[in-house]
Amino acid sequence: MGNCDTGTTCAITIHMPNPHAVGCVEKFATFFSFLLVIITFPFSLFECFKVVQEFERAVIFRLGRLRKGGVRGPGLFFILPCVDTYRKVDLRTVSFDVPPQEVLTRDSVTVAVDAVVYYRIKEPLNAVVRVADYSASTRLLAATTLRNVLGMRDLAQLLSDREAISHMMQTNLDVATDPWGVEVERVEIKDVRLPVQLQRAMAAEAEADREARAKIIAAEGEIKASKALREASLVMLDNPTALQLRYLQSLNTISAEKSSTIIFPFPMDFLKCFLSGSGPSIPPSLPV
Repeated sequence: MGNCDTGTTCAITIHMPNPHAVGCVEKFATFFSFLLVIITFPFSLFECFKVVQEFERAVIFRLGRLRKGGVRGPGLFFILPCVDTYRKVDLRTVSFDVPPQEVLTRDSVTVAVDAVVYYRIKEPLNAVVRVADYSASTRLLAATTLRNVLGMRDLAQLLSDREAISHMMQTNLDVATDPWGVEVERVEIKDVRLPVQLQRAMAAEAEADREARAKIIAAEGEIKASKALREASLVMLDNPTALQLRYLQSLNTISAEKSSTIIFPFPMDFLKCFLSGSGPSIPPSLPV
């Protein structure tokens, strides 16, 4: 829009070139390629017909321009020699190992963590056109995302909550690689390597904790055993015959072990007369 000298408003139209328009040179190159195919027929068919597998797709460019119709495959497709080029994209799931990353956790502990990432191509056209090397870009992004995600966690969370960390890393990667036509299917944390000094400290802490629990369990066992013995003594007190039966059972147990030493329990009530100093009473002699 602009103002003319007469005071009226006039419109100025600028015609921009159509980027999809085919120039004369391109038309001539395409015509020459068709002519070459006709002249060299049928030998040119070996170069014109290509095959991609069921798990592959082909993206075709003609003189640098993307051909209409999207991707080709699976099966047989036709290209013109000298003017058409194509790139095959594998749609199968690919896995790669993320190199060990030195990560500083939120509680200032340095750990080395490595992971494995599974991804596949869901949009072959975007994987070829929008990114130079989708495989290398995904690998670099996975290493960076791993450091960023682990840097927000404590060491305890890193060791005990691997599933949540893997899910968070998968979500971040999937969002970042979606414009490239890459879908991240799964992320798994393989190994977490701690410093040697930290491993020794954690082992000592775990050993002390186990010893403390063992002492508590032993004390609880002593309490239960003393209560059971108390109940057994009350039963024997009510029925003295039970003490004799228990004594015979103990002798049977000792003899089964083939031991040369036999212990005879001596009742403490029999010693009361000696402890009192009166001595054992002697029955009077009978008259002859």
